[in-house]
Amino acid sequence: MSVPVDPVRRPRARPRNRFVIAIVVALLAGLPLSVWLDLCSISESALRTQANDLNVAVTGIRSFYASDVVGRVLASHGKTVVTDRYATIPGAIPIPATFSLQLGAVIGEHQRNFAYKFTSDYPFRRRMHPPLDAFERDALHALRADPTHEISSATQTGFTEQVRVIAPIRMGATCVACHNTHPDSPKRDWKVGDVRGIQELTVTQPIVTSLFSFRYLLVYFAIAAATGIAFILLLRRQTEELTASYVFLSSISKKISRYLAPQIYDAIFAGRADVTLSTRRKKLTIFFSDIKDFTSTTERLQPEELTALLNEYLTEMSTIALAHGGTIDKFVGDAILVFFGDPESRGIAEDAAAAVKMAIAMQARIAELNAEWRHRGIESPFRVRMGLNTGYCNVGNFGSADRFDYTIIGAEANLAARLQSIANAGEIVLSYESYALVRELVIAHALAPITVKGISREIVPYAIDGLAGSAGARGGIYSAHATGVDLYLDVTALDPATAERTRTLLADALAALERRNGAPGKEGGR
Repeated sequence: MSVPVDPVRRPRARPRNRFVIAIVVALLAGLPLSVWLDLCSISESALRTQANDLNVAVTGIRSFYASDVVGRVLASHGKTVVTDRYATIPGAIPIPATFSLQLGAVIGEHQRNFAYKFTSDYPFRRRMHPPLDAFERDALHALRADPTHEISSATQTGFTEQVRVIAPIRMGATCVACHNTHPDSPKRDWKVGDVRGIQELTVTQPIVTSLFSFRYLLVYFAIAAATGIAFILLLRRQTEELTASYVFLSSISKKISRYLAPQIYDAIFAGRADVTLSTRRKKLTIFFSDIKDFTSTTERLQPEELTALLNEYLTEMSTIALAHGGTIDKFVGDAILVFFGDPESRGIAEDAAAAVKMAIAMQARIAELNAEWRHRGIESPFRVRMGLNTGYCNVGNFGSADRFDYTIIGAEANLAARLQSIANAGEIVLSYESYALVRELVIAHALAPITVKGISREIVPYAIDGLAGSAGARGGIYSAHATGVDLYLDVTALDPATAERTRTLLADALAALERRNGAPGKEGGR
């Protein structure tokens, strides 16, 4: 079944997909490119920094050597003395330890990131030595135990990183001779190879400077973050659009479901059924009902009242049909067409039994509705005739390429309608094919044979008298619908208290009829 809808412009998915793919490829290619550019930049920056720092250090050392060594030697006219107090003696030059101390001062003066320190725990007297910190003391102790040990430390304070590297200062023969005889030496038993002190190189680098060394990677991450945010916003927008579309389609789907039998609707939306012009031949049990004297009823009721009454009736009957697994084919005015066995079947006999149980439940509900409607002032409620038949029909989609219905066609469907037409008000009439399948379920009696156009055989209808008991006894369903009487009695469904009240009511009714007729009542059945 097709439903005409307004054409909806589909989103241009392909250009958007191509754009997204291009962005993803660009980002994937940009990451290694950014890393490579940053490595090149960092390498170049490191080389420039090292070259500049080495140039500054060499320049400082050369200036110090020129002024404090060569200059003093030349100024001494050949009389040179090597001493730690060279600054106060004309022509004197510093010993190695003093030279190292002065070299550290020169390097520290011209460098902001580098610091050189020459120190010992046995300094000469009258020489200014800053105290050793814990790292230096531990390093000195470790190096004296193993001079080949490599000692370094990396720390971070705030936004600054610092690396300290310590190497041992080992005594040579000249150093031993000097220190063991020098009056200011605090230790006089040095040996060649002893670790006298340490030389420490400290490199300090602000983290921000290192961070911005990855400028290409930072730019890449910024672009990636911006792209990610854009994708999130786009995804959010698409999610909102999909949610709106889902709500809209759910609303449309719910509305469409009102025009389809639930079994057909579920089969279509679950993908079990194709919406194409196709049919198949199956053995079904067909139910047809019609309201007797509906035309005269419409003349007595106002259109609004009739519409409300008919909609209530059709709603109640539909509920019962769906509860028993029937497929509601259509409503034709006040008539109802239901079939069992497609698109879902529990077996031919079970389908026929479900159809009969449905018809009996419908008649029981109609009796209840008639009582309710009389309380609401409806003088002549509905009296319904029902017919059932079991046989082969063509079932499927019938119609045109633009619009079609899921329905059944065939002489067996027409027979169900014909059986309904010969039934009395409140009566259920079966074909022999249906009766043969449910004979253990109901008690019925045969009616006069009939003929139906399109069916060559003679049809023997059966009117249901009631449900069979557990031992096959008469079930006890009695119904009568005419002017002044609207009776539906199922004695098998009564509890003892209700049965006693019903017995009293029927006895009173029979007595009233006897008084009206002025003669003894006749025992009647059915």
